[in-house]
Amino acid sequence: MKQFLSINDVTDLRALLEKAKQIKLNPNANRSLGKNKSIGLIFLNPSLRTRLSAQRAALNLGMDVVLLDVNSGGWKLEFGDSVIMNGDSAEHVKEAAGVLGRYFDVLAIRSFASLKDRTKDYSEEVLSAFATYSGKPIINMESATGHPLQAFADLITINEHKVQERPKVVLSWAPHPKALPQAVANSFVRWMRASEVELVVTHPAGYELADEVIGSVPVVYEQQEAFADADFIYAKNWSSYTNYGKILTTDPSWMITQEKMNLTNQAKFMHCLPVRRNVIVEDGVLDGESSIVLHQAENRIISMQTVLHQILKESL
Repeated sequence: MKQFLSINDVTDLRALLEKAKQIKLNPNANRSLGKNKSIGLIFLNPSLRTRLSAQRAALNLGMDVVLLDVNSGGWKLEFGDSVIMNGDSAEHVKEAAGVLGRYFDVLAIRSFASLKDRTKDYSEEVLSAFATYSGKPIINMESATGHPLQAFADLITINEHKVQERPKVVLSWAPHPKALPQAVANSFVRWMRASEVELVVTHPAGYELADEVIGSVPVVYEQQEAFADADFIYAKNWSSYTNYGKILTTDPSWMITQEKMNLTNQAKFMHCLPVRRNVIVEDGVLDGESSIVLHQAENRIISMQTVLHQILKESL
């Protein structure tokens, strides 16, 4: 593995899952692999799980870890070409990424969508710039349109908890007071499409994901119909793709409740966290036995460590 920007960088998903399983059984088995290697964790947006799981994973492999919050500890970056830099941005990404590439063996980047310009967001300007100008392997810790480390952790979690070979997995939109990117939903759909699951997506009209993301996955506009016989319910909010970045509804009837979970095949409840209680999901579900959100969060270490392991082994 030379980089990890999306699922497109995974050549053998089954093998990667098997490696993740081995790493979880003994997280410290390869501590010498990262000896004398360094990783820079570059954050353009806030984080809790991503920040800590990435640090933990790198330390488990014996790597030196340095973290930079660009917005609070670095210069504001410019990403445009042929720009006259007489505004707020003090440093161009060409120099910033080039310098970081000389300081570290691996760079991991986290940034969010602007939700203002769909073309710009879906061009992955930030991630692409670091990949182009750093000269080092890049790991996507969430970008404008994808969150592959989260989706990989989700898949690990599903494989650990499934009771049948091809479970029914439902990705359900849920209400949220703020406009959120499509990144988590995009990656979850892409990874499930590549896996041995029956995937169904349910959301109100107007929240359709990009055609290239959804492919032939069934979309059901009636949430309770989609929940029938499901083995996993994954709740996530995202803003509109077609009416880009807009909140079209905050209909509370889309919140995940125990009554809806009772329609399933004793499904496990999943969410990437942070989650707004009694908005996305009611307390009874989140605190109940069906909730595996903490297992997902734990597996964020495993997904990152597996990716880092492969990059260290194959590219450095």
